[in-house]
Amino acid sequence: MKKIAIICNYILKPDRIGGMDRFFKLYDKQLKENGFSVDWFFTEYSPFKFYENLNIYSAAINTSVEDEFLNATSSYHVIITHFTELCTKFYKLAKQKNPNSYIISVDHNPRPLNGFSFKKKIKKRIAGIVYGKYIDQFVGVSQYTVNHILNDYGYFLKNKTKVIYNGIDTDVFVSRSKENKNKFIIASHLRPSKGIQDLIKALSFISPNLLNGVVVDVFGEGAYKKELIKLVDNYNLNKIVFFKGGSSNLYKLFCNYSYMIQPTYMECFSLSILESLSANIPVITTTVGGNLEVVKNNKNGYIYNPGNVKELTNILENIITGKNKINENTSGLIKEEYNLSKMVLNHLKLLP
Repeated sequence: MKKIAIICNYILKPDRIGGMDRFFKLYDKQLKENGFSVDWFFTEYSPFKFYENLNIYSAAINTSVEDEFLNATSSYHVIITHFTELCTKFYKLAKQKNPNSYIISVDHNPRPLNGFSFKKKIKKRIAGIVYGKYIDQFVGVSQYTVNHILNDYGYFLKNKTKVIYNGIDTDVFVSRSKENKNKFIIASHLRPSKGIQDLIKALSFISPNLLNGVVVDVFGEGAYKKELIKLVDNYNLNKIVFFKGGSSNLYKLFCNYSYMIQPTYMECFSLSILESLSANIPVITTTVGGNLEVVKNNKNGYIYNPGNVKELTNILENIITGKNKINENTSGLIKEEYNLSKMVLNHLKLLP
């Protein structure tokens, strides 16, 4: 029986069951049905029901998930990483410990809006030369990601780099059937790079009369939450913007809104966008990352330049006043091209 180790720099939480969690679970099931033995290594995990059938190792306190794996006694035929940094010494050590293994590295990591510093670019290019040879297959979750893998670590990696788009379980999402006029949702980690502060500023520029009846519900947690709450207080938007905390039931909640807003500065390929569109909720988002690979302006959402509060204000005003409206059902594309079964199948095809 071939043994697979999957190393994920990812915290498992019972109140945040999202697209990647469903991928991990279905991928584990499919691997076992194909005769593989699977060990999972996560940054942090306390057992809960959703993951009860997976064999999971949680990194010890003050230990990285990579080190947790390197300390394991088992040897593996296949090693797969998610959400870890590419081309580090870890891959050399993993290959030395498992000399006959096939190593796959899946890149979910967004890049800074203005790119890396010159010094960091040089370091990454050197890392690609030194450690890239220990990775047998690079996977980007969007074409944007693949382009950056090659740009960051070297175009000599092109022959072992490919795109596998993220996918979601479209069957679990409740589809919107009502207009839900001027009800907006944000589903995001709360940190500055997600740009929620721009949305709050944009709302402050809209006439209070137009904001009557407008609701913006923010689902998510993060260190920036206090600052965002202060900003809402400063702009007197407490009756407009509501912080709902984390939720494991977003698949049931998207349908209660008219649009999702994702004003992000950094993105790789957003599962939240796929989830929203799957529920027939158009998306207002920025041009970063792989967003333009799925969101088409005026068709299934509205696109603007990151950080451009004026553009965002105009989009919101036009939606609130009824001047602009997305009438097309947005779920079809996601069901056909970005479904979870297709994602899992494509990842299974990578195995030697």
